[in-house]
Amino acid sequence: MALRRFDIEAGGDTFAFKPETEEKISFWRNKYPSDKQRSAVIPLLWLAQKDNNGWLSEPAMREVADRLEMPYIRVYEVATFYTMFRLQPVGKYHIQLCGTTPCQLRGAEKLKEVCQTEIGKQMYVTDDGRLSWEEVECLGACVNAPMVQVNDDYYEDLTPESLAVILNKLKNGVETHAGPQVDRINSAPEGGTAILTDPDLFNGSRNEVAFLPNLPTAEPEPEATAAGNPEEGAPTNTQREVPQKENAGKTTLISKTEKASESQNAASAEKPAAVEVPTDQRDDLKRISGIGPKNEDALNALGIFTFQQIADWTPANVDWVEDYMSFPGRIEREDWIGQAKLLASGGETDFSKRVDAGEVESSKDDEE
Repeated sequence: MALRRFDIEAGGDTFAFKPETEEKISFWRNKYPSDKQRSAVIPLLWLAQKDNNGWLSEPAMREVADRLEMPYIRVYEVATFYTMFRLQPVGKYHIQLCGTTPCQLRGAEKLKEVCQTEIGKQMYVTDDGRLSWEEVECLGACVNAPMVQVNDDYYEDLTPESLAVILNKLKNGVETHAGPQVDRINSAPEGGTAILTDPDLFNGSRNEVAFLPNLPTAEPEPEATAAGNPEEGAPTNTQREVPQKENAGKTTLISKTEKASESQNAASAEKPAAVEVPTDQRDDLKRISGIGPKNEDALNALGIFTFQQIADWTPANVDWVEDYMSFPGRIEREDWIGQAKLLASGGETDFSKRVDAGEVESSKDDEE
């Protein structure tokens, strides 16, 4: 980045914003809280440049610093960093000529020659004070290259001849026309659009389409098959999913046959007999692997308090309890009855020993 210094001599000793600018200053300062006023430094420097004939003098920077209660050096740092701020006097009409790749490919070098001929070297101000120019980086109008910016206006699609005409008009106080300097609107094609010109495209007459082209032909209906049981339909998300014993850890769909068998089991299920047992004679059912505090409470609510009651369950009792507690297959899978028989006879299981030693969290907090 080029070294940028401000012109101390040309800046004079004082600067004051124009009265009509005060409202804009208030607008920008009100955007920020009182302890963040320095955030408005760039907008205020831009306004100061506008009020100082297009460039920033050192007194103008100090005025901005005083308004925002900033050290002068902080404002100088911002002003010298951003090339949008000009640090020496410019003409009434300052031309910024884009010299980056798209404009270079479209003839920017010849536009520079015009500026040098009509105005002089970069940042030189003509004797009448009306014109000055400089080369800048991309101005974002690449599709309209080559182009220049004159103060706040873009002049696009330039040729050396058209730029010379514009400069002479500015020099002589003649009104100029900003924007593309060829026959097109903004970035539209030169000479007007050549596609989508049919009025019927935009009057709604094509909204009614009788048929859609290139549709696939309809598949013929399959012939009737021989009599027999129809194939089972594809699974749907309405079929209930449960883990199956032969596919441990996987989820499978219950077929119609399995549903029928399940219905028969439900019809033959029998609730275990409830027994009243004194509190001091009740067993700790959590010593059976698979029974946590919540399951123990549910069993107690059914009148099941002892190992012997579980040991005496019939297959019909097991079906009823599993259906009631909504865990089909669990009692057999975890062998509640086998464990209960051993514990009822005074024996121990490895799990019951761990429970008695306080090593099993599930005996304290149910993991269901």
